[in-house]
Amino acid sequence: GNQHARRVLVEAGWAYRFSAKVSKEMQKRQEEVPLNVRDIAWKAQLRLTKRFRKMSLNGKPNNLIVVAMAREIAAFMWSIANEVPITNNQ
Repeated sequence: GNQHARRVLVEAGWAYRFSAKVSKEMQKRQEEVPLNVRDIAWKAQLRLTKRFRKMSLNGKPNNLIVVAMAREIAAFMWSIANEVPITNNQ
């Protein structure tokens, strides 16, 4: 796979150590985002934070947990990509 995409996904996986929340700044950025995309993103937040916590409590190594989060982030990104209509704005 693409090494840059993999690195970014793994870095993003570390964010799920913390509880899911939407800050005021994030709410402002999400105003233009379609509701169905926001729903998928929130579902991802809840699932990944819960899964990180559960795997950590079960004694899994953090690096293994983060790679598992990266795989799921990619799956949620795919789900969001399928929700967004294709445009020809190049």
